[in-house]
Amino acid sequence: MERRRGPRAVKEAAQWSADGERVYFHKDDDGDEQHDIHSITADGETAAVVTLDGQTTLFDVGDDGDTLAIGSTAEGQQNLYVHRRSTGETERLTDHDHAAHSGVLPPACDRVAYATNEREDSANQDTYLVGTDGSDQRRLDVGEPGAETVPVDWGPDGRRLLLSDTSTDLNRCGVYDTEHDEVTWLGDGDAQERPVGFTPDGDRVLAVRTRAAADASVVYDLETGESRELDVPEGVSPFVRFGNPILDDRRVLVLHTTPTRRPELLCYDLATDEYETLIEAEYGGVDPELFRDAEFFTVSSSGVAETPARAVDLSPATELDIECLLYDSGERPSPLIVNPHGGPPVQEKRSFGLYTQFLLTQGYSVLQMNYRGSAGRGRAFREELYGDWGGAEQADVARTAEHVIETRDWIDADRVGIYGGSYGGYSAYWQLVQYPDLYDAGIAFVGVSDLVDMYENTMPHFKTGLMERYLGTPEANPDLYEQRSPVTHAENLDAPLLIVHGVNDRRVPVSQARIMRDRLTELGYEQGEGGDFEYHELGEEGHGSSDIDQKKRTFRLLGEFLDRRLGQPVAVSERSDKR
Repeated sequence: MERRRGPRAVKEAAQWSADGERVYFHKDDDGDEQHDIHSITADGETAAVVTLDGQTTLFDVGDDGDTLAIGSTAEGQQNLYVHRRSTGETERLTDHDHAAHSGVLPPACDRVAYATNEREDSANQDTYLVGTDGSDQRRLDVGEPGAETVPVDWGPDGRRLLLSDTSTDLNRCGVYDTEHDEVTWLGDGDAQERPVGFTPDGDRVLAVRTRAAADASVVYDLETGESRELDVPEGVSPFVRFGNPILDDRRVLVLHTTPTRRPELLCYDLATDEYETLIEAEYGGVDPELFRDAEFFTVSSSGVAETPARAVDLSPATELDIECLLYDSGERPSPLIVNPHGGPPVQEKRSFGLYTQFLLTQGYSVLQMNYRGSAGRGRAFREELYGDWGGAEQADVARTAEHVIETRDWIDADRVGIYGGSYGGYSAYWQLVQYPDLYDAGIAFVGVSDLVDMYENTMPHFKTGLMERYLGTPEANPDLYEQRSPVTHAENLDAPLLIVHGVNDRRVPVSQARIMRDRLTELGYEQGEGGDFEYHELGEEGHGSSDIDQKKRTFRLLGEFLDRRLGQPVAVSERSDKR
């Protein structure tokens, strides 16, 4: 029996229909992220619901059982559309130069709240309302210009709108009264908080509070303004993000994970502060005792590393404490894999990492860091990266690696590798050409090598929401685009490099890998397992994959390359437990 092929790039949430009889999901073509929206019933019957050119993303499913709020790049930039199941018609509601996103429908499904930017400041995001017939579009007067104000959920009264806002640096939650144009801000502003939703009675708001690379689930009482964190075991415990975390007025769904424990689904009773585990973590034939915990610490960085910079000279930037997670494999001496995250506005947390634990079981210790520009530390921390892509944040990466090598005598300073995907792949390329003295091998997975080509060929909402926000346009800043492209400095490469890229990647097109490969070949570098660099294009795959067989293929590529280039570690079965 032939296995049914599902989506290969599952980066968007599935959502239930209002009647609970079907689930809407995104379907791509071999990982290209050019989604259409399909549905599936409990008996496995599937149907195409919205099929448009480009990428189509389901934002919200209406309570009326008929209306879907979606975003689509069918006509260029991602804009807001509504789809009516009763007629099968899809109507475009907005026409913005910057991406429209985060659309949410009130119970009456008569309008949509969404976010976009019409100001000159490319970092700005405002919340708008528009009727589902395209009428009465207006921008809400809330938040400061240059900040990000994004709608999250409507209250059951259809009047109050839950907002996320960065006007006061740390992300905060607000409840906006659309009838009186008044907003009530929640919390005291001493922690980063992400709003999640109203409870069905409308009396409380759920949020996720982030501190020290960990998440806690929080409930706000709207009458008193007071909050409480849910009583769950220590770890990363946010409300379920993909799908609705609210079952009823009392029960909510929480994910719980630690570096050594895969995510588990908890059902938490807000009235009794008790929970039960609905879905326990499964490990198959893998012994969870093999997993290693993370050490959390911070490293002070001025945006200049001690290792000589070979590509671009940097001046000191803002002195910042950079959060780090260090995983000790137990190997002695231990090779080290420096693993900067993608994004860049995401955050490494004290949660289970599949690729991290794979590297650890192969004998490699792993260092992760939240360099300047990462999420979870506030607006000012994120904006440190604006206009300086490939600058101080890359020095943060190198500085944290230097610190670990200097302070952990069990690290083998002669076996240090760099590995990252997406923006982490850009970091891998950049670290190898900016700080070649620091590394003995590198892996760039779906990484960016040429910023001009990236700008010209990525999807429209990444062009404006990512490239222009951080770098401006190539026309306005040609020197910056050239200077901060790793391929410009490819001659600095002095360690074996593995390049891996999916041929169907639309976020970071495969041209990025080919440009670096061709430049290295032009410079006289030799390709192959015994050469200066190795190159693999992954068929039927885009910007990563959720297909287990394709994940295994990537594991094999990484493991075999590291074994060849950083030396064969002792087998896991032969290592003593040094935890």
